[in-house]
Amino acid sequence: MNQTTETLINATINGKAISAPEYLSVIQALWHAGYPRIKSVGCLEGVCGTCRVLVRRQNSQNITTELGCQVLIEEGMQVNFLAFPTPAQQHYKLEDIRNSWEVQNNFHTIFPEAENCRHCGGCNTTCPKGINVEKGVILAAKGRFREAGDLFTECVLCDLCQSACPENIAPNHVGIFSRRVTAHLHTRPSNLINRLERLRKGELKVVI
Repeated sequence: MNQTTETLINATINGKAISAPEYLSVIQALWHAGYPRIKSVGCLEGVCGTCRVLVRRQNSQNITTELGCQVLIEEGMQVNFLAFPTPAQQHYKLEDIRNSWEVQNNFHTIFPEAENCRHCGGCNTTCPKGINVEKGVILAAKGRFREAGDLFTECVLCDLCQSACPENIAPNHVGIFSRRVTAHLHTRPSNLINRLERLRKGELKVVI
């Protein structure tokens, strides 16, 4: 009988050296090394647990943010799992937004910090799904919720974008709001919403 030998990769996860086959993800490598699987949590329950990790590859000084289920283990890789405190939640009820005329004012009440985006790109850099997060926030602030929501289709609410934002914007929640409100209401055309936004800011004068 022929026996195949697996190529084992040596890596460090949370400060502990492990060896695992090269085709495993970081999460799978932990399980292979004997770490217990916790049932009814995250992906084992069928919902992404957003296992956020910092990754430093061999012979590199760069540190990247990834998801533990997406990044495959590599020789000499150093991985640390990130545990964030529960971020502040935005409280709103869609049923309180009675029509699409009210969406924009409600948005700026729920997310007042969204207008303070510095365009630093930190949210884009940290997003493990490659979402153009900054653009989504800008679109939502302009009232273009359908377009903003479309950008966040792959969002798993890992909160990495929020942790990277110097203005404490919660971009992922902006995206979820945009998707929810678009489904809840037949929002008016974006050019009309943009005009209403300019009126709100006092950039346009109404002549009666």
